[in-house]
Amino acid sequence: MVIPIKLCTKMELDSPAELVFGRSKYPLKYGLGLEVGNGFVVPEIKYSPRPGKEESIETLRREYEVITGDILERAVDIGLPAIQLETEHVVQMTKNPAWGAEITSAQKEIMEKFHEEYGIKCALRQTIADIRKSEGDMRAGDEMSRVLEAFEVCAKNGADVLAIESLGGKEIFDYAITRQDIKGILFSLGVLAFEDMRSLWKEIVSIAERNKVIAGGDSDCARSNTAMVLAGGYLNKELPHCVSAAVRAAGAARSLVAFEMGATGPDKDCAYEGTILKAITGRPISQEGKSSACAHSSLVGNVAAVACDLWSNEAVQYGDMFGGSTPQVFTEILGYDVALFNSALASGMEMTLRDLLVLSDKFRDPQALILTPESSYRIGQAIVKNGKDPYLRAKMAMLEAVRIIEEEMENIRLADLEKHALEKVKREIMQLPDERGKFVEDCLNEYKKVPSFNPKNYEI
Repeated sequence: MVIPIKLCTKMELDSPAELVFGRSKYPLKYGLGLEVGNGFVVPEIKYSPRPGKEESIETLRREYEVITGDILERAVDIGLPAIQLETEHVVQMTKNPAWGAEITSAQKEIMEKFHEEYGIKCALRQTIADIRKSEGDMRAGDEMSRVLEAFEVCAKNGADVLAIESLGGKEIFDYAITRQDIKGILFSLGVLAFEDMRSLWKEIVSIAERNKVIAGGDSDCARSNTAMVLAGGYLNKELPHCVSAAVRAAGAARSLVAFEMGATGPDKDCAYEGTILKAITGRPISQEGKSSACAHSSLVGNVAAVACDLWSNEAVQYGDMFGGSTPQVFTEILGYDVALFNSALASGMEMTLRDLLVLSDKFRDPQALILTPESSYRIGQAIVKNGKDPYLRAKMAMLEAVRIIEEEMENIRLADLEKHALEKVKREIMQLPDERGKFVEDCLNEYKKVPSFNPKNYEI
């Protein structure tokens, strides 16, 4: 069955100059008085329970109640006017949708109390765990049913924003990324993930509309962030950073599908490709950078913030620090981050701050270079110019990233290893066919040997 989709074929923003934190072409209002993208950056705090708390619904619910209360108490205590909470489901919350519903309801009850008593504007994002396995039926199996039920019951019990980090195509991506196999990476991102997201997000948007909540977005965490972590820092030689940068560009083409199926943003914070998505769609985005060092290291800690509407910390495990619980400490860190963004907006200095964020990271690494407003806009243009062909737009996004890095070769001072990798990426891209049918046929023959890959999951 062919699922209709409205592919993006033009840029919603007119130039890179429109890419700035706190302002979106299509701002949103939702939750308990929250506005996003309307001239103000909002902190989005993310947290995770301590190991063992997932053993029963009682201990897990209590953990999230404590976390929620801690966050809102600190937010009010330091005078934050607004905040968004994100609960990324541990597997048990999606496998047992009733758990997710109960925890969502408990969190929202606490949020409503703080909103009523102190006037703090707030909202709750529920990110459902993608528990589907490629070895099974990703379209209609039991895991898919539980995922959709989890979305439904969370939407009915207080979630304001629905999100996921979907796994379609990851079995091929993992095989390809360890071999720096550009063909396999593009097969994963431009074909398999596209088909999976088209099916999945049709259902998510329908659930959101039915329950009058927001369909947020879908991070390419399982693929682009995997590449970023493999690339690591300057000491790591496991994966060239140029390869990771090219993957991120193609990942933007993949993450765009959620918006094309009807998502409105704000997208997921760990979608570092969000700046590209905002350039194309004009929709609000959540981003993470330096304040997510609690979860992972990166070389894009400042540039990630240039167009954020929500600013996040990734996930910090609940625990104690001298300054309070970990969610409280990171709430305060994010609060001061966004106070700077909002002061810049209020004083008309936002472009100066944005450009300083760019300059501090731009030549640190090719992964940062391709996320500047100018680079993001160019990659977005490459995607929409090929908007009618999902494979071709992923391919051309990757090629545009290569060209951007080539143009700044002297400033970015690439090591020989990186130069060779960049040449290899470009050569392999240029050797691939432009015609999707031929590409898919070749890939099906080549990757049928990959364990757990089943073309039926993607209806190809």
